[in-house]
Amino acid sequence: MPSRGSRAYRSELREQQALATRQRVLQAAAELFAADGYARTTMAKIAAAAGVSAETVQGLGPKAALMVAAIEDVAFGVTGDQNILDLDPGRALLTIEDVSEAVDLVVAVQTDIHERTATLYRALAAGAGADPVLDRYLSDLTAGVGRQLRRVVDVFRDRGWVRTDVAYDEVVETAVVLAGVETFLRFTHHDGHSVEAFREWLRRMLRETVCAR
Repeated sequence: MPSRGSRAYRSELREQQALATRQRVLQAAAELFAADGYARTTMAKIAAAAGVSAETVQGLGPKAALMVAAIEDVAFGVTGDQNILDLDPGRALLTIEDVSEAVDLVVAVQTDIHERTATLYRALAAGAGADPVLDRYLSDLTAGVGRQLRRVVDVFRDRGWVRTDVAYDEVVETAVVLAGVETFLRFTHHDGHSVEAFREWLRRMLRETVCAR
C-alpha cells in the first residue's frame, strides 16, 4: 500500500505537470491568436503547437476562454483583475519618491505590456465582434485597465504629483487614453512610429497633462 507521503508526492507532481501543460497551451494559443487572428485559430492548431492532444486543450475550456486566459497570462502572468499595486510594478512604484522616476516606470511598464499584448488585443477586438463572450470580456478588460490606471494615478495624487487645475476624474481619463493599447496601436502600427518614439511621447504627454507643473 502506498504511503501517505508517496501519495502526496504523486499528487503534487500531477499538479505541477498540469500547470506546465496549461502554460504550454496558453503560450501556443497566444502566439497563434496573435499571428492568425481569433477566427482562424482552431483548437486543433493550438493542440499541435503545444504538443498536446485536442482533448487536453478542450479540457481547459472553450476557445474564448483560452483567448481570455492567454491575454491575462501574457500581460501580467496572472489571471483576473488583481490590484496592480499588489504586483511587482505597483510595489516598485510605491517605493519611488521622485515624480520623473515614477513616470519613467509607468511608461516602461505600459510599453512593455503593449509590446507583448498589442497583437493579441487586435485579435480580441476582432473576435469580440462575433463572440459575445469575448465582447463582454473586452468591455470588462477596458473597465479593468481604467481601474488599474486610476490606482496608479491615485499614487501620484497622494504624493502631490497630479495637477489640480483640472478635475481629477478628467486627469485619470487622460492617463487612461494616453497609456492605453489603442493609442499604442495607433502610434506604432497605424502611424508607423517606433516603440521608442511612443515611449518618449508618452513620457512627455504624462508630464504635461497629468503631472503638476
